[in-house]
Amino acid sequence: MAIALQSYVQDRWVCPTGGLVEIASAIDGRPVATCSSQGVDFAAAVRHARDMGGPALRAMTFHDRADRLRALAGYLNDRKEVLYRLSTNTGATKRDNAFDVDGGIGTLFAYASRGRRELPSERFLVEGGVETLSKSGAFVGTHILTPLHGVAVHINAFNFPCWGPLEKFAPAFLAGMPVITKPATATAYVTEALVRLMLESGILPVGSLQLVCGSVGDLLDHLTGQDVVSFTGSLETSQILRNHPAIGRNAVRFIAERDSLNAAILGPDAAPGTPEFDLFVREVVREMTVKAGQKCTAIRRAFVPRAMEGEATRAIAEALGAVTVGSPLLADTRMGPLVSLGQRDAVRLAVAEIASDGEIAFGDPNRCEPLGADDVSGAFMAPVLLRCPDPASARFAHTTEAFGPVATVMPYGSLEEAVDLAARGEGSLVASLFTFDAEVGAAIAFGIAPFHGRLLIVDRDCGRDSTGHGSPLPGLVHGGPGRAGGGEELGGLRGVFHYMQRTALQGSPARLASLTRSWIKGAPAPATERHPFRLDFDALRIGDTIETGSRTVTLEDIEQFAHFPGDTFYAHMDEEAAKANPFFPGRVAHGYLLLSFAAGLFVDPPPGPVLANYGLDNLRFLKPVSPGDAIRVRLTVKAKNAARQPEYGEVRWDAEIFNQTGETVARYDLLTMNARPHAAPAA
Repeated sequence: MAIALQSYVQDRWVCPTGGLVEIASAIDGRPVATCSSQGVDFAAAVRHARDMGGPALRAMTFHDRADRLRALAGYLNDRKEVLYRLSTNTGATKRDNAFDVDGGIGTLFAYASRGRRELPSERFLVEGGVETLSKSGAFVGTHILTPLHGVAVHINAFNFPCWGPLEKFAPAFLAGMPVITKPATATAYVTEALVRLMLESGILPVGSLQLVCGSVGDLLDHLTGQDVVSFTGSLETSQILRNHPAIGRNAVRFIAERDSLNAAILGPDAAPGTPEFDLFVREVVREMTVKAGQKCTAIRRAFVPRAMEGEATRAIAEALGAVTVGSPLLADTRMGPLVSLGQRDAVRLAVAEIASDGEIAFGDPNRCEPLGADDVSGAFMAPVLLRCPDPASARFAHTTEAFGPVATVMPYGSLEEAVDLAARGEGSLVASLFTFDAEVGAAIAFGIAPFHGRLLIVDRDCGRDSTGHGSPLPGLVHGGPGRAGGGEELGGLRGVFHYMQRTALQGSPARLASLTRSWIKGAPAPATERHPFRLDFDALRIGDTIETGSRTVTLEDIEQFAHFPGDTFYAHMDEEAAKANPFFPGRVAHGYLLLSFAAGLFVDPPPGPVLANYGLDNLRFLKPVSPGDAIRVRLTVKAKNAARQPEYGEVRWDAEIFNQTGETVARYDLLTMNARPHAAPAA
């Protein structure tokens, strides 16, 4: 019985009131689901996201939201079998589900980890350093990122009904922005099941996620400059959306990931019999057959040295001949059907266009004998390898994407020609290069880098560990320039920043320190009555400071330190040679000696709330210290960041070392882990 899909709007499931579209199984054409968005109040959906979801998310810190993502990923991971079963009707094999279902859950885990590791336990993010804007230092500036007060509208493609929505949802949620997600109709039944699991978890705040099954109706009419539209799909649909009157009129932020004629290049050194040749053949075949080639990152153009064209084509064709096409329900199947009969028709038309630039070297786009099914009611298609003997004059090979199990082999002469041919794809998500030659790697990598969002360089050293041409690690760049999406970067924390506003803050050091909860030089730095190392994490205040006494650095100190680790660099041991150095007046103290003496000046040694020193950031040695100079230290609480564990938190200290005349000789951030009150050892 077909599943009657519903939309989830205003925290309730909405049944369609008409206009039902039937969704057929890719395996045998039987009805799997019905879908329509009629009955959805899109204006109310947008208001609900802004009025309920946005405030709920913005009330949380980055760490709070990261913890929710991690919990959600764990919840889905324990229940993913239902998604596997449903995905079978999309044509997905077990291997395909590893990319889609497991990959999507892995992306949630990745964003959760990066959010905890790289973002503060705050509701805003300070970006970059502090700029002094006046001679006195009383007027300074910095930048902050804060969540937009709108809704993220995600319009997804049919090929990844789990990974696609989750890959967009994770950065938006982490940024603090509610989501309205709209899956492609052909595989909407899988996304609906995914969203049901996400909502049933009870982990997501009210209004933070809504689902539209069916068309977007008048949704875009209600968007403003605080909203974001993120689209994955065809170039044609992307242009329609980008040109929507509301998008331009209201300056709605628009992110697109579109058609991409990705390339794989075999280096001239990677002859048959080399590991790189074998890796190239394996990767081309894998990218043609995973998800039946229905991947935005799949290899569409395979460039090979002209002298190796015949051997490379035969090797790829031989490997494709071993690929078993059939029902994904069968264990022996390596490649399932395309998502629909309509999609297969579109791929066949594209193959015919590309073939006009050359010929079909392997496979018949119009004939397939799948295991356990038929190619009349099911959308099965055999892998097709084309050959374009003259890619420099090709009309369609660089512009037509056959979104299925199709790739074209193209020969090149020089490295310059390989770069030129790859660039004719007009901007792609990813390209891969297979070479063990450093000069080849440099020439091609830097030649094609401006035309690609990601570049994978494969050789015998990394081939075993590489995630593959079409499989970026979760959270990395997944955008591309030009045709592939206008240079939008969708992956990593830059993807989070798409949902935030960058604002310059200007004012006094005291005011900016108060706003950003991060001490700035020139802001108040009150001395504490007790040594700050005796105060637990919660008791420490931003700006708490200790100023130490001084210590004179002697020549004996320098020589003793030099011999202990063996650092007898001439600037510390040879007076004449040191004087000849333009940076030194004579023999000077080691920088690390200064750090050691500084620690001796400010450390409070008995057991207390300070649990560990785990590193230094931004260390600079600014002025040499000569024998006879005296140093002192000012140590200030610069920032605090709660850790995952409730027992302790991270404290960042501003450490500044002065000489006897008050000049700064070194400056750095000291990082410590400090106990929370209930966990602090007795003093």
